Amino acid sequence: MNKIAGRLKISNGQIICANSIISGACLLVEHGKILGIEPMDTEFPGAEFVDAQGQYISPGFMDIHVHGGGGSDFMDGSVEAFLTIAQTHAKHGTTSLLPTTLTSEKEDLIQTLEAFGKAEMVNTKGANLMGMHLEGPYFAMSQRGAQDPKYIRNPDPAEYEEILNSYTCIKRWSAAPELPGAVAFGKFVTSKGVLAAIAHTDAIYEEVLDAYHEGGYTLATHFYSAMSGVTRRNAYRYAGVVESAYLLDDMDVEIIADGVHLPAPLLKLIYKIKGPHRIALITDAMRAADMPPGNSILGSLKNGLEVLVEDGVAKLPDRTGFAGSVATADRLVRTMLDMAEVPLLETIQMMCHSPARIMGVEAQKGSLAVGKDADIVIFNKGIEIQETFVMGRSVYQKP
Repeated sequence: MNKIAGRLKISNGQIICANSIISGACLLVEHGKILGIEPMDTEFPGAEFVDAQGQYISPGFMDIHVHGGGGSDFMDGSVEAFLTIAQTHAKHGTTSLLPTTLTSEKEDLIQTLEAFGKAEMVNTKGANLMGMHLEGPYFAMSQRGAQDPKYIRNPDPAEYEEILNSYTCIKRWSAAPELPGAVAFGKFVTSKGVLAAIAHTDAIYEEVLDAYHEGGYTLATHFYSAMSGVTRRNAYRYAGVVESAYLLDDMDVEIIADGVHLPAPLLKLIYKIKGPHRIALITDAMRAADMPPGNSILGSLKNGLEVLVEDGVAKLPDRTGFAGSVATADRLVRTMLDMAEVPLLETIQMMCHSPARIMGVEAQKGSLAVGKDADIVIFNKGIEIQETFVMGRSVYQKP
């Protein structure tokens, strides 16, 4: 029988569902959507058949904080960079990603936002581009990390209102909530349906509480990285952002689970306190992801920061601090399984469903449920990616 376009039957694998892993079944896809999970011998006339060979059939990975990969950075501001990054991360199981900016000149930011719109229309071979995540420039200078201090400033309503009114592709904006005007910024951001996240911050608990309740900040960006913990001021101790995120039950956290930014004890602690439903695994990857070690550039090629990639992470040239991650999503999953000793089902929840919920797209993505987008990845026990499907279309096959 002739193949019917858009019909797909993935069989002979272990299907990772929301609450269980199912064997002896097949996954049916039609026109980019999941049609159902049925017995293996279900007839599906005209479908393309994929033999998973006993491996895992999983929801596609969702990375809600990523800067680059494959030698490109979103701050390069070109369509080619966007497409290269989308294809690079698809090789590692990512089916949806949130392109992320760095603190920069306004014109460079606008160039990247313009490139997103163009890239989105022609992106057929890589991970889905979910929308833009602006990281900065409203940060605490003391917690800037590798962000360029030249561009760091307090929230400016004239600036952020113009940007948000002009670009509907923005889905998330990370800022330091203790800055003057940051609560008003959060209110405006969330009024536009954009996620407000806490990042690069020296806030104390009382400031986080105000930002959470009044400003709508509900996510801690790269948890533990570039944020305050317990501090002492004039002999008195204050809880920082880390403790605040633990105390606020409904505060989500995202973690760079590359095994370097956070050691095993911290990965286990975060998992123990927040649980998989409140944790999103992110790569926070820069352009050196999926590239050989050595010298690289954080941010745009035009005015980015020179960094050194070694030991599986990007470092400042003097090695005094990390300057970014070179992780891919498959590495995050392996890290949580091996170092944090988290079960596969809950690790996949943190890599798929939790980020989808955080970004408000759980009705379309994040699990292998009927009617959802057919974003699927097949991998073996070593979490080596065999094939990646975006909306039912194969975008990567292991050679």
